[in-house]
Amino acid sequence: MADPLHQFVIEPIVTLKIGGLDLSFTNSSLWMIIGVVTSVGFMSIAMGHKALVPGRMQVLTEMFYEMVAGLVRSNIGHDGRKYFPFVFTLFILVLMGNLLGLIPYSFTFTSHIIVTAALSFFVFFVVMIMALIKHKMKFFAHFVPPGVPWFVYPILVPIELVSYMARPITHGLRLFANMLAGHIMLKVFAGFSVGLASTGFLGFAAGIVPMLVNTGLIAFELLIALLQAYVFAILACIYLKDTVEMDH
Repeated sequence: MADPLHQFVIEPIVTLKIGGLDLSFTNSSLWMIIGVVTSVGFMSIAMGHKALVPGRMQVLTEMFYEMVAGLVRSNIGHDGRKYFPFVFTLFILVLMGNLLGLIPYSFTFTSHIIVTAALSFFVFFVVMIMALIKHKMKFFAHFVPPGVPWFVYPILVPIELVSYMARPITHGLRLFANMLAGHIMLKVFAGFSVGLASTGFLGFAAGIVPMLVNTGLIAFELLIALLQAYVFAILACIYLKDTVEMDH
């Protein structure tokens, strides 16, 4: 049976080392570029004509647009419209990484913690910088819930601070873990089918069972791909709401 973890190995395509720094162009880099080009190309073609009676591509694009716009509107409020491009870009990038990873012999860059952590920390610092610019010192009132007695501050403030600092970790870890686990399951059941098929007629017949399971898992992974992109986007909206529009 093929190693189910081999699909996550980052391999250099163009080796480039400057000093002690490895700047090689890898399979992960390649599929990130493919994801960006595919996203831009799909959106451009789908919305190029803006037909009164939309086709399938335009319907799908408008559905994503309305879904993310609804997320921004319901979680950030009326003033959240200016953050729509940021949230929509995050959603499409994560979704494309998840979907492209389901293509045989491709590479799922959202299954690597370094990628998902980079995205989540980027969201974290963008939100924090925007909040500091808007609220200045009032931003730190975020760590002191209203109505709490002052003598509880020494206990409550560190807890709130740790909880706040853990946001980018849980944000990126959730996406990474779901993509990693799903693709390992697909590879394991595919390995069962291939292994049983090579043992003869009875093995081939028995191999149909894991193949059918894998078919169901692929359909499930398509749903997970969309769901995890949705969760990543909605968490970004919640963080924007918590820091940009503070209630204190």
